[in-house]
Amino acid sequence: MRREPVRGSLLLLSFDTMAHSHSHDSSSNLKVAFFLNLAFTIIEIIGGLWTNSIAILSDAIHDFGDTASLGLAWYFDRLSKRESNEERTYGYRRYRLLGGLITGVVLSLGLGFVLWQAIARLANPEAVNAPGMMGLAVIGILFNGAAVLRVKSGTSLTERVVSWHLIEDALGWVAVLIGAGIMSIWDLPIVDPLLSIGISLFILWNVVRNLKEVGKVFLQIAPDSFHSSKFKEEIGRLPKVISSHHTHAWSLDGESHVLTTHVVMEAGTSREEILRVKGEIRGLLDQDAFENLTIDIELEGEECSADPRRSLEAE
Repeated sequence: MRREPVRGSLLLLSFDTMAHSHSHDSSSNLKVAFFLNLAFTIIEIIGGLWTNSIAILSDAIHDFGDTASLGLAWYFDRLSKRESNEERTYGYRRYRLLGGLITGVVLSLGLGFVLWQAIARLANPEAVNAPGMMGLAVIGILFNGAAVLRVKSGTSLTERVVSWHLIEDALGWVAVLIGAGIMSIWDLPIVDPLLSIGISLFILWNVVRNLKEVGKVFLQIAPDSFHSSKFKEEIGRLPKVISSHHTHAWSLDGESHVLTTHVVMEAGTSREEILRVKGEIRGLLDQDAFENLTIDIELEGEECSADPRRSLEAE
């Protein structure tokens, strides 16, 4: 907590909390997951060509995107831990978003190409090496399962998101295993492009959903857990508080949020009462998510620091 110099009749008080609760092992977990995914992607490309399976080749493109995503997440996770400086006053936390944005765009383009190829093969299904597909599916489940177990031990939101993505990969390989089992019994080569289309559409849906979340952070939309009207209503119930305005909330990287607000209190409110209200306002928020909180206190009749023309009479 810090008290700023008093300028005129304005009392500016602010909370600046920069608690970084991310695990020191997050970079190590992402590193292991990256190399596991990279090794399997190479195996998958070779296996897809060997088995003549468009479903496996489509998943290879997806896994290549996952590998790139993990690599970027690993790099930006390390970069994001740098301290703030004169140029980057919030530090490097926002760099985490770049990996998701770049990978999402690349994956969308790649999946579009795979869908085009799979739809074309529906008209002319080709025989595949079903036993080979089953072998690759087992390897895929093992590799993705190992990556899930490693990343799932992490505590950061990034690691949890990555672990769910890897779980989806493992489930995709379960689908390939089932499809290959069907084709090993019955001569139904059309199952392969159908699997490819189904897997691609499922992945594309998740990619678009993730890109939407990244876009919300870049556009500085308020975090889903924050409701401005409810927050202002709760502030208004606090002792000596008349109203609040200029309330803004946004996120640095989807995990660490920022909030600023101006609170009007009754004239003659003591410093102790102001500090007590500030503490209660802090308690209204998720303290793990909102790492940066600034509260501007204005006493009744004072001008607003953000808009000198605004005073209590304008409330």
